[in-house]
Amino acid sequence: MSELDRIIACAGRWQGMNRLFVSPQEPADESATTLLVTPVLRGTFVRIDQTWARNGKPQEGSLLVGYDAGSKQVTAHWIDTFHMGPKAMACVGEAKSDGVIEVRGSYAAPPGPDWGWRVRITGDARAQIEIQMFNIDPAGKEALAVHATYTAV
Repeated sequence: MSELDRIIACAGRWQGMNRLFVSPQEPADESATTLLVTPVLRGTFVRIDQTWARNGKPQEGSLLVGYDAGSKQVTAHWIDTFHMGPKAMACVGEAKSDGVIEVRGSYAAPPGPDWGWRVRITGDARAQIEIQMFNIDPAGKEALAVHATYTAV
């Protein structure tokens, strides 16, 4: 049994609400969101595709997640139209015993140092999927950037 089995069991289409927190001084930008969970390469990876909107402008992102049983490490690559532009963010982390997948990466924030990014995914094929993303400033302080919840379509 793969450490990705819980999220792979969520394969299919989901819909819900996305809350984007661009700044602590601004209220969350809420929009409808869709999610497509697709096992790929015979369940070796799972692709999680999202759509949402920022100020009414459509956005999309994709997270490709894999698990290496030898190192017990989850790897992921995040791409999106809102934040990453033409670059992919490489992330590493773990699949916890309760089925939560959590990975961390970093991105350039010129002219200053890189910032961190943490993604936390909780999935239950019978109920809902929750995705949280956190910005991590260079000093290590985390702030919620995205909170999306989904139910199966």
